[in-house]
Amino acid sequence: MKKDSRIYIAGESTMEGKALIRLIKERNYKNIINLDNGEPDLTNYSQVKKYFRDLKPEYVFLFAGKSGGIKTNQEMPATLMLNNLRIISNVLSVAHKFEVEKLFYLASCCVYPKHAEQPMHPDMLMAGPLEPTNSAYATAKLAGIELCRAYRREYGDNFISAIPANIFGPRDDFSVKNSHVVAALMRKMHEAKQNGNSAVEIWGTGKPRREFIYVDDLADACQFLMEHYSDENPVNIGSGTALSISDLAKTIKEVTRYKGNLHFDSSKPDGMPNKVLDSSYLFSLGWKPSTSFNVSAEKTYEWFKI
Repeated sequence: MKKDSRIYIAGESTMEGKALIRLIKERNYKNIINLDNGEPDLTNYSQVKKYFRDLKPEYVFLFAGKSGGIKTNQEMPATLMLNNLRIISNVLSVAHKFEVEKLFYLASCCVYPKHAEQPMHPDMLMAGPLEPTNSAYATAKLAGIELCRAYRREYGDNFISAIPANIFGPRDDFSVKNSHVVAALMRKMHEAKQNGNSAVEIWGTGKPRREFIYVDDLADACQFLMEHYSDENPVNIGSGTALSISDLAKTIKEVTRYKGNLHFDSSKPDGMPNKVLDSSYLFSLGWKPSTSFNVSAEKTYEWFKI
């Protein structure tokens, strides 16, 4: 991308979108079309088509699509799947129609099979059943990866995709209904501290392991791949550090200064047993994360308290 390239971040209201807009503004990219033009309803093909026709983006980052934690995935599988499928098909087909220079699609680590060997590598995709609690959402995200690959093969479009570890950071969704694990634990422990509760209940056994990436590091990796990668295979974006949910909860307890007990409810689902990415290829290209988990968790909590 040149400093005056027309750049569009599809999903400007997501924490990933906000982090990338902030990052590339700081790096003096002058023509981020979101800043003056907002964003269309990405589930509406006509609006997306008009947006691309009028504003002619050259580089597109696709972060948009509804998501949520285990509870949301169990209660709203059709809603999540349809929303993501509509956005993916609309943005990719219109990007092809108006011949964008390059498109970057961000998927989700839930696209890997439930019992994939650890750490997970893109060669393992579709090698086994998905985690049942989020299989509908994961299938939509897999479709995005495959559609990028299909447009490359059929038309030669420069569409690339990446699979991130669990993302967290400032501007995350901390709501009761839609929050992911880091945000959910921070909110629970913050409220328990304020209310003087003696214990916090956490879904599952605490045994599953997850890899987390700070949203600012993720934004940096996305820009890096847009600049330095062009192939049909997805690239993992991880931090290289994984924690069990139990260890994560203990860390969040320290960050929030909560003094009560942690109660793991094993009657509730754990979700995928382990989600740790093999990001060695990305690291070999010259990118590495710059923020430790503890530091990024402190920054996230400070933002949440404001």
